[in-house]
Amino acid sequence: MTTTLQPPSVSEPLAPRTRRPTVRQRQVLQPDIEDLDDEVEEQRDTDTPRRIGALRISDVLAIVGAVLASLSLTIIIYSFLAPVGGVLGFFVTAYVLFLASYAILVSLDESMPTVRDRVVLIFVHSLAITVFVTLVFIVLFATFRGLEALPHWNFFTQDMSLAGPLDPLSDGGIIHAITGTLIQIGIALVITIPLGLTTAVFLNEIPGPFSRFVRTIVEAMTALPSIVAGLFIYATFILILGIGKSGFAASLAISVMMLPIMIRASDVVLRLVPSTLKEASLGLGANNWHTMWHVTLPTARSGLVTAIILATARGIGETSPVLLTSGFTAAFNGDPFHGPMVSLPLAIFQFVKSPEPSMIARGFGTAAVLMLLVITLFVIARVIGGQTVAKREKARDRRKRMVSDAKFFAVWVGQRTVRLARSAKVTAVEGTKLVRQQIAGRTGATGSTATPTTTAATRRAAVESERRKARAAYERAEIRAAGSAPKSRGSKRTLTFEEYLERYPTATQAKATPPSDITPEAAADPAPRPVRRKKPESGDS
Repeated sequence: MTTTLQPPSVSEPLAPRTRRPTVRQRQVLQPDIEDLDDEVEEQRDTDTPRRIGALRISDVLAIVGAVLASLSLTIIIYSFLAPVGGVLGFFVTAYVLFLASYAILVSLDESMPTVRDRVVLIFVHSLAITVFVTLVFIVLFATFRGLEALPHWNFFTQDMSLAGPLDPLSDGGIIHAITGTLIQIGIALVITIPLGLTTAVFLNEIPGPFSRFVRTIVEAMTALPSIVAGLFIYATFILILGIGKSGFAASLAISVMMLPIMIRASDVVLRLVPSTLKEASLGLGANNWHTMWHVTLPTARSGLVTAIILATARGIGETSPVLLTSGFTAAFNGDPFHGPMVSLPLAIFQFVKSPEPSMIARGFGTAAVLMLLVITLFVIARVIGGQTVAKREKARDRRKRMVSDAKFFAVWVGQRTVRLARSAKVTAVEGTKLVRQQIAGRTGATGSTATPTTTAATRRAAVESERRKARAAYERAEIRAAGSAPKSRGSKRTLTFEEYLERYPTATQAKATPPSDITPEAAADPAPRPVRRKKPESGDS
């Protein structure tokens, strides 16, 4: 008898059903759920994020406590426990005890990863503060020691050809050393920048066995002693080629010292340029030369300027190569190809080895000038290297706005000037009229006593002029009346001059009587001059 296996029906469930908890079970599980919620809330309250960059009160208290504890323990150790001494040992012991005390204090509240993080952070910050304090101490120490020589103007305008160790600071200067340093470092940069950048581009763009060999040589030359570079130039260019000691030979020695630094730093900077930029340039059809010139070098401009700064800092402070290849002179020499030429580091060496206080002050003053010169060159290089495309566009827009503002201001000033000139002119004219009126009134009031003859004659002439005008008006009126009257003139009587004035008092628009301030002698009426009447023409009636 055969049995057939029937497949399970689809409607049949494959897994047992889960039953809902009963009311009894829910009452039992409810306290457990509430306890779990309370635990979650407590965990949320305790798991607050830790602020890494912010400074808390506990951190400040831990640092202050660690400093006090380390100083106390160091004093106890140096005073009672260990028979040791010395300022350097004291500070080293205090620093080690400070790190240990700070780690113990932080471990009371934080976990071990946080303790390690805090200790490393304190260690790094302390090293940075040490370097900064050392740099500031060097700058301030050299500046304060050189304050005796820096206020003298001759220190920057004279050389030491006519001054000796016993001469006061008012004689002699370092103009020859400043000029020599600028000439030597300028020639060295002209030689080093093209060679260094070209070599760095070669190492990045043309890989191969030869480029690896060049990179190895460059890395080895970065640790080359400066005296070796000076001896190399002295043996090859001075002894073999017979160039002679000069500023140019010193520039060659400085170039040997600067070249490895510039090549190495430029190589590292060019490696940081993203390869996607180069691939995009090549994909658009540009060749390797255009890609390097228009994409890679502009992208790495700030890093290349930093490389130039590092190389300049290495070369500008060299003393032994300059002493071997250029020699020393106390006189000014601006020709880098003939005669010895001194630099600022070499002048410092010559000044401070003298036991005279004035020469030592000159040495520290020269060191301060050298630091100021280096800072100036660095600032100029950073300004040039920090100009990106966006910054150049912003600077161009800023210049356009400044030019437009300047034009608007010039137009406004011109308009205001014209208005002020016009108002000044009107004021001057009115003032002149007022002064003339005052002078005329004052003259009329005091003329009889000041200049009686001239004043009387003037007023007599004015009265005569008024009378002539009145008589001329009378004659014109008479002529008009004669022309308009009928032919039988006997019917009307002709008016006399006095009757005319009485009948038409405003006809002449002039004062017939003299002013009240005229004296009787001046107002005397002279004999009237006869008026020549115009004969009517034949055509007139």
